[in-house]
Amino acid sequence: MSLATIIKPLLVNYTIIFSLAINMNLILPFKVRKSPALNIRTFYGLSFGFTALLCMLNPIESLGETNFDLRMVLILVSTLYFGWSVGAITTTAVTIGRYFIGGKFFLVGIVINLTAFIIALIFRKSFMKWEKKYQLSIFIFIPYFLITTLILKISIDGLPIVFYLIYNSIFLFTFMALVYLIEKLTEVNKQIDEAAYFERLQTVGHMAAAFAHELRNPLTTVRGFIQHLSEGSNHKKLPEFSPIILEELDRTNRIITDYLSLAKPGKTKDEVFSIQQTIFETIQLLHPVANFQGVSILFDNHSTDKVLGDKHYFKQCLINILNNAIEAIEEKGEITIQTYRDEHKKTINISVIDNGIGMTADQIEKIGLPYYTTKTKGTGIGSMVVNKIIRDMDGTVRYYSEKGQWTKVVITLPLYQKIENN
Repeated sequence: MSLATIIKPLLVNYTIIFSLAINMNLILPFKVRKSPALNIRTFYGLSFGFTALLCMLNPIESLGETNFDLRMVLILVSTLYFGWSVGAITTTAVTIGRYFIGGKFFLVGIVINLTAFIIALIFRKSFMKWEKKYQLSIFIFIPYFLITTLILKISIDGLPIVFYLIYNSIFLFTFMALVYLIEKLTEVNKQIDEAAYFERLQTVGHMAAAFAHELRNPLTTVRGFIQHLSEGSNHKKLPEFSPIILEELDRTNRIITDYLSLAKPGKTKDEVFSIQQTIFETIQLLHPVANFQGVSILFDNHSTDKVLGDKHYFKQCLINILNNAIEAIEEKGEITIQTYRDEHKKTINISVIDNGIGMTADQIEKIGLPYYTTKTKGTGIGSMVVNKIIRDMDGTVRYYSEKGQWTKVVITLPLYQKIENN
């Protein structure tokens, strides 16, 4: 057995082992799990078993009726990391593969496979507690090396000393390298999870701060008016101040509604409804508010384009968009709503156009981000609610604007396709 004759099959084995380990991590990332679920154990067991079979099909050395490859490395690693069940699946796959290879040394191969499995079980508890596992793999290799060498010496005659030195050196290096790779992948996965967790925590913290801040403003205003009206004969001014108090209470209710809509985990109700009819209903709801602000809402489309989704939530989405458009118009203005059916894409586009203050390109890019708003009295949650509702309906929302001129919001939704039963 010389290095020159084993380089090619060795490279093939390394490619098989390390590429499949990386691909396994992409599909189901390696993590520190005390008790992996059955589906996770099954996936790892079958993956390690398949990898071992590929190694057996590309042996490093063939001596007579027996092959030498790196399948035992996979038995050791699968058992050490994932327990007896994963190791048993890998060992079973290797045993079946060895059976089909056949030869008079079949039983010797089975004994060596079981030796790797048993040694891994014995050392697993210590292995999982050890910080630098690739170092401990040396001590795990020693009893494996001694026992398997003894078995080979007794069972197979004529194996030179140089064979044991070269093969076991390759075996140890592969064993340590695979353990090191899995450890690094596990560490990277942990860092990614921690980064995602802290990002979510930071987002929740910012949103909670914005929520508390925005609630405090109207409540402070209401408290101030009530305190003022309770002094002396100021209660006579209630008719004068009641519209302001009610407006602040309504703003508080809108803030709470927006947050609950964004965070509500409940399922939406799927129903088929008309886009145009829903737009008419929403305009009727907002007509008094628009008139008070001197804003006209124009919509004249009597089509009946149907979509599938939650009508109540979609109406709330329109209310948020129209409220934003009304507030963007500083003086008298108008809002135009248009619908366009795309027969090719089987979608419906709903455009809401206002002649308000508009937005810059930088502001448009940030629309929908947590706690970002272009309004002095706003949380930015309304745009997040809109994005969430439309995304749940498999649609998209796009924003276009010119600063000081206009803003256009385009909602695209898939049309409802009625399935005819033949």
